[in-house]
Amino acid sequence: MQLIGMLDSPYVRRVAISLQFLGLEFQHRSISVFRQIEQFKQFNPVVKAPSLLCDDGTVLMDSTLILQYAEGLAAPGRSLMPADAGQAQRALRAIGLALAACEKSVQILYERHLRPEDKQHEPWVTRVTGQLLEAYRELEQELTRVPLQTQRGTINQPGIAAAVAWNFTQAMLPQAVPAAQFPALQRHSAASEQLAEFRLAPHGMDIYPHRD
Repeated sequence: MQLIGMLDSPYVRRVAISLQFLGLEFQHRSISVFRQIEQFKQFNPVVKAPSLLCDDGTVLMDSTLILQYAEGLAAPGRSLMPADAGQAQRALRAIGLALAACEKSVQILYERHLRPEDKQHEPWVTRVTGQLLEAYRELEQELTRVPLQTQRGTINQPGIAAAVAWNFTQAMLPQAVPAAQFPALQRHSAASEQLAEFRLAPHGMDIYPHRD
């Protein structure tokens, strides 16, 4: 399998980290959807990151759908999603909140960095920032009520999604989401980032795996 996209995307990073925990081998191609659009089109003409080029040539896209496919490839006992219906419900809520936070973070970044300054719409930025903060407030409450696991062998998909989302927002928009207001998320992310699977796929332009 080949994972197409850059690790500065939280969606690409989420997949790269999850594939490792699932025990699935993959090749990573760090290709930008902006600076290398023609090269990206060679793998996926839709130019959507992440894209996963399967062994039979099928191209999948969207991190959640890619990971749904990956779950089916993983060996028994390697699933990152709980089997119990109640636990799965809570897991899906946490994942949804984390992905909402990613989405709103990306929308703010696009507005600030891709749209000309005289075209930026401040009421839109205010609205999206409010949604971003609410997503993290809800996720903070979830983690305060029942902390997510951060240990190898117990961390699961909501733990990965929450850690990746928080790391991305703090790297790109720290002024929008003050870390001190979200201590549970801060602790969770800091502990998760110490795991080898996170360190091998750091936020940025690196290629997984590192070769020293």
